[in-house]
Amino acid sequence: MMQYLAYISIGFVAFQLANVLLNLFFRQRIRKTMLPPKGKISILIPARNEEHNIGLLLEDLREMKSNSIEIIVFNDQSTDNTSSIVQNHAIADKRIKLIQSEGLPQNWLGKNHACFQLAKQATGSYYLFLDADVRLANSIIEDAVSYLEKHHLSLLSVFPIQIQKNLSEKISVSIMNYILLTLLPLIFVRISPFSSHSAANGQFMLFRATCYKKIQPHKIFKTSAVEDIAISRYYKKKKIRIACITGDNRIKCRMYKNYKQALNGFSKNIFTFFGNHPALAFLFWIFAALGFIPVWLSQPNLLLIYISLSALTQVFYSVISKQNIVLSTMLFPAQLFFMLQVMTTSILNHKNQQYSWKGRNIYS
Repeated sequence: MMQYLAYISIGFVAFQLANVLLNLFFRQRIRKTMLPPKGKISILIPARNEEHNIGLLLEDLREMKSNSIEIIVFNDQSTDNTSSIVQNHAIADKRIKLIQSEGLPQNWLGKNHACFQLAKQATGSYYLFLDADVRLANSIIEDAVSYLEKHHLSLLSVFPIQIQKNLSEKISVSIMNYILLTLLPLIFVRISPFSSHSAANGQFMLFRATCYKKIQPHKIFKTSAVEDIAISRYYKKKKIRIACITGDNRIKCRMYKNYKQALNGFSKNIFTFFGNHPALAFLFWIFAALGFIPVWLSQPNLLLIYISLSALTQVFYSVISKQNIVLSTMLFPAQLFFMLQVMTTSILNHKNQQYSWKGRNIYS
């Protein structure tokens, strides 16, 4: 039995390495282009208690001198200075518009409702939904539209490079990229016909407006706590072309500022990476964290191969996600411990019907 587990463990790390290499050698890049967009771009930002982030994002967007954009912010019942910050920017830049929430209807989650209300106000040919903690540089929005048009997409999502300033962030935030890049070659999101090859990140989602208005995805998934991935899978099931990209230096985000925030945030969506099957998530963790044990006990002559495959996976995954290779490798055991905490917390939250995000219980 132990011998079979050893071979499965080696197969698991070989599978991870193969996925990482596919992500490395078939990296999709949003190229710089001088061509202006063919239509207006509606930049849509849901914001709830984002006084520390919203001004920085609006400053980035105001650097765009194009008149073919509109910037709409939905103030989702913020209790801080989010609204006044947006209003000040709107006075200085007429392309910026602020919408105030009239309350959250029953059977809606806050962000999904905010995005849907934003879409109803948008007038562009493209809808770009951005989280308030995203930072943008150069011509990334126009270039993303060009990429969408080049590949005849109706949805393009980008995983921002995660800004990690302290040790707790380096331990916690990195694990999501590790899961994503070792499980799924992102090129498959664009070229594969299977809905299981889907991925998206709600921090940056660019929609073709005609398709969005026809489907109204945020309304369809108004109760989904992980609406980004749900939308991407739905689009693929409907044979609508989508793509997902990571590693562009012009899109960054500081998602969480400490360990507790990351634990709470990731417990909302950890199992979505595994098709909402907790058993698969725990199986992934067992082989990632403990797979060396059966190799060591029953096939010690293969232990060097196992270690080499694991080390190469760490190296190439760190390269793709723009992380320090040595530090990422050293912190890997702590990252796996964090992943176990996230999964356990997620199960407990679901069992107790308690998960609070920005002052709202998503189960209520």
